Amino acid sequence: MIRDLVIDNRSYRSFDESRRIGREDLVDLVDTVRLCPSAVNRQPLKYRLVHEPEEVEEVLSHTHWAGLLPDVKLPPDGHHPTAFIAVCCDKTITENPDSARTDCGIAAQTILLMATELGFGGCMIGAFEREEVALSLRLPKKLSPMLLIALGVPDETVMICDLPKDGNTAYFRDKANLHFVPKRSLEDVIVE
Repeated sequence: MIRDLVIDNRSYRSFDESRRIGREDLVDLVDTVRLCPSAVNRQPLKYRLVHEPEEVEEVLSHTHWAGLLPDVKLPPDGHHPTAFIAVCCDKTITENPDSARTDCGIAAQTILLMATELGFGGCMIGAFEREEVALSLRLPKKLSPMLLIALGVPDETVMICDLPKDGNTAYFRDKANLHFVPKRSLEDVIVE
């Protein structure tokens, strides 16, 4: 069920590097996401598949993870993602990449839900050095990288929890390195 996929689809930041994601899996994800809705049906998104270990590490070197946990190195050494999908906007289709942000969100969530269904996990990364990633991936000038999706087989526990009484929504880790993501209650999000 979709609800179960949504619950299981957390932002994972530690992966089992011995279980790699191959090009075929990435192609399957993009083959599904290309069918998603698009504003005015322009379909300006293009996807750069990254799965070769050296290229994965190069992209990883231009990313910044878990800004709310500055004292924790994520992903940890030896637990890096094994693939990335760079979601790019083709500026020959729409000149303003901002107009493709909704498409980008729909695409990223769809990719991660399908990845979850396939036994993978991932993390959307908006904090990355766009120019360096574009150069590393040899993207043509017409493609503007909007978002990176890190993928792999998760090897950490991420759980949803109730919002604390102080209302703080910041995710956190406990002493056992379990990752907790506070969520607002249903009553807090429905407007009457």
